[in-house]
Parts: sequence; structure tokens; C-alpha cells
Amino acid sequence: MIEDQPLQQFLDELASKSATPGGGSAAAVMGAMGAALVGMVCNLTVGKKNYETVEAEMAEVLVRAEALRTQSMDMIRADIEAFDLVMAAYALPRDTEDDKAARSAAIQEALKAATEVPLACARLCVDIIDLSQIAAEKGNRNVISDAGVAVMAAHAALKSAALNVYVNAKGVKDEAFSLDRVNRLEVLLTEGDAKVDAIFTAVKANL
Repeated sequence: MIEDQPLQQFLDELASKSATPGGGSAAAVMGAMGAALVGMVCNLTVGKKNYETVEAEMAEVLVRAEALRTQSMDMIRADIEAFDLVMAAYALPRDTEDDKAARSAAIQEALKAATEVPLACARLCVDIIDLSQIAAEKGNRNVISDAGVAVMAAHAALKSAALNVYVNAKGVKDEAFSLDRVNRLEVLLTEGDAKVDAIFTAVKANL
């Protein structure tokens, strides 16, 4: 989904025989939805009676949520471009030994890029989860369920992005690179997973 593309068109393309957009783009959309819902909670808190003491903080959360939403949307295009580079590398000629060496090098570089994009998306998702927690704890009680949906969307995006990191890192022959990126990912997963259940439980208890 690019900014000016209708949702239905994106879903049709997602369901088509084309390899892009795919799971990485879907993860980015889920992250953007989580950030948008945080923004909604903030917008329905700032300026409302009984929330004066948290107004400044929620206004700041709103700014951060909007920035994360924009970054998440940018990840959609980045994911498509990264996958297209991988496909282009695999399509390179392999008639001579030089061709084969150049093709192999191009594939490896493309796979590294395709690992970095979902890893960056996963980082954004953890940030969105953090903002969802603030929205759930301090936002307008009338829309606390939306804060809960925000965290679940961000968590789904995090897990989805993780799968794309794993699958691309697996093909990278540079073991130091692959191990480093997977380790970074698993730190993010541990951080995100530890927060989500608590936020969900807290939201449910306040419905």
C-alpha cells in the first residue's frame, strides 16, 4: 500500500499471484494501523475534561505516533523494493564463472538488504507497543479498547516482521551478519512480547 493507493487495491494485490506486496508489506500496514490507533486515543484525550494532567504527555505521544505511522508506511515501499532486488539478483545470468560469481554476490547483498528492512520494521513495532502502553494507561477511558487494539496490531506486525528477518537472514552466507541481525531481532521480540500480555490484560480489566 503506497500512500495514495486505496485499501481495496492493496488487498487485491496482496491476494494476487504477484510476490509483492507480501508479508513484509502486510506487517508494515499492521504497524501503521497500531500507530494510527494510538493517535486516535491521543486525539480523543487532548483537550478533554478530566485529562488535563496528562494533556502535554499525550500531545507528545501523538507527535511520536504520527511519526511512527509515517515510518511504517515508508516500510511498505522499502519491503517491495528489497524483495524486487532479491528477485532481480536471482535473475542475473550465470553462463560463465564470472557471471556466477557476480550473481552470487548480488544475491547476498540483496538478501542483506531484505533482512535489514523487516528488522527496522520490528524496531518501529516495539516503539509503537511502548506508545500503546501509555495510551492504555493515560488515555481517554472511553477509547481504551482502541489502545488495546493498537498494541495487538503492533504485536502482530512485530511477529510478522520477525518471520521476514528469519527467512532472509537464513540465506545470508555471512554468518556474523546473520547472527547479529537475528540476535538484534530476538532482543526486540523479548522486549515486545514481555509488554503485550500485560497491556492486553490491563486494558481488558478496565473495559
